Formats: sequence, structure tokens, C-alpha cells
Amino acid sequence: MALKTTPFDAAEYLDTPEAQAEFITAALETGDAAFIRDSVNTVARARGMSEIARSTGLSREGLYKALGETGNPEFSTMLGVLRALGLGLTARPLSRKSGKPRRSAKPRTRKAA
Repeated sequence: MALKTTPFDAAEYLDTPEAQAEFITAALETGDAAFIRDSVNTVARARGMSEIARSTGLSREGLYKALGETGNPEFSTMLGVLRALGLGLTARPLSRKSGKPRRSAKPRTRKAA
């Protein structure tokens, strides 16, 4: 007897803004652009692609195309989608695996002529 399976869709389980933010944060931490795009797509589907498209000013089809498997959305599109999702980007220092101390950025000074 064959094992019967059903497709898994993470969008069905991302039912709170907190879970959605954690999902995208985890994707951002990988640094993998395709994975980040896919994660934003999943959260947009969880919220409702039509609503997100309306909020960003994009067509629903255009949003599906930009966030789809072969999509390569512009940074401004990603920022717009994140804003429509009620999310924003933040930056933090990356931890270094090599153990070498970081050099702090020195302000540039000009010498008087």
C-alpha cells in the first residue's frame, strides 16, 4: 500500500505577525537571496497576495512573478512588500567565526593645505 501524503505549505502555519517576522528574520540570517525571496513570498501568501499587491501598488500577477521561483525583485520592491507586511529591516554586526577582533572604522580626516 502506497503512503498517502499531502503537500506542506508553511503559509498555512504563519498565522501571526510575530511568527511571520521570525520566519523572515531566519531567512535574512542565511544571507541566501533566493531563500529570502521565497520566505517573503510565503509570508505574503499567508497574509493574502491581493492585499499585499494593493498595498505595494503592484499587480497581483506582478507580485507573484517578482516573488516567484525565478523572480529577481528589485530591492525597492522587497522593501515595499516588507512595509506592506508591517515589517522593516534592521542591521546588526555579524558574529565573526575566525576569532579575529574587528577593526573599528576610523573617521577620515583631511590634512590642512
